Amino acid sequence: MARVLCITLNPALDLAFNLDALVLGSVNRPTSAQLEAAGKGVNVARVLAGLGHDVTVSGFLGADNDAPFQLAFAKYALTDAFVRVPGETRINAKIAEQSGRVTDINGPGMPIDAEHLQALTHKLDAELTSATPPQAIVVAGSLPPGFSLDDFSRLLNHLNASGVPLWVDTSGPALNAAIATHPAGVKPNENELAEWAGKEMTSSDARLNAAKRLHESGIAHTLISAGAEGVLWVSAQGVWHATPPRVTATNTVCAGDTFVAGMLHGLLSGHAPEHTLRFATALSAEAVRHVGVGDPHAADFDSLQQHTRIRRLDDTITEGATL
Repeated sequence: MARVLCITLNPALDLAFNLDALVLGSVNRPTSAQLEAAGKGVNVARVLAGLGHDVTVSGFLGADNDAPFQLAFAKYALTDAFVRVPGETRINAKIAEQSGRVTDINGPGMPIDAEHLQALTHKLDAELTSATPPQAIVVAGSLPPGFSLDDFSRLLNHLNASGVPLWVDTSGPALNAAIATHPAGVKPNENELAEWAGKEMTSSDARLNAAKRLHESGIAHTLISAGAEGVLWVSAQGVWHATPPRVTATNTVCAGDTFVAGMLHGLLSGHAPEHTLRFATALSAEAVRHVGVGDPHAADFDSLQQHTRIRRLDDTITEGATL
């Protein structure tokens, strides 16, 4: 299996509540609660490690409350290359209702300064120049306070210069900054795609045209998620659309992270494009049924894959998907 470096610049302790229905201004009693070391890059790392890959996690962690992260890294066999900074890692509250609606209350994160960024760059350079460098890099999640868009662009350009395929999953101005650095892969949702394209994504054709534009701008793997309407994948190996199986969605928090990990797993393993997209889409669908990332060992996972519809939308000759 492959070595992967997953970077989370603004991790969090996720406090997830499941409720029948959220009643504002009242005492709400959840049916379950769970506190978990998380952050988008950490979530991606967990899935990849569970699929057998050798995964190193990095970014910034608060020195005052890193114990839950250390326990999680040991539990999921993740190599810890995080930089510790003064203070506490933020706590994010995720409130999932029976209807499928999820309310996020996200803390701002710890302030990052130039010294912290320099320490992180040194850590990452050590990984990239090691005897067994990573075969892919994932940068996922939001930016912490004090970490500017210029800082982000410089970091991504620095990582790109290593020659290792770089995938970025973020949103808002950070996504636009990431796209400008031409990483190997990005995964905006339909709303984020609309912000980049400057027009509403009111139809599947609009999403497809915008996805092709994004690919042509220099993104090797353009992935567009549109919830129950499925996923678009545009690359040199073709244009594909996946429709997920029908499931009862109770918590969508980790679905996107699970999907990115599933796609990377297929690409790093040399799987055919159809197989790669089917696996990642089904695994993402499995994730929305519960708190946490998708489980490929779920009893009905084969059935979920069988009920995932994959369509080829072009006539490009495909010899195999690559990073």
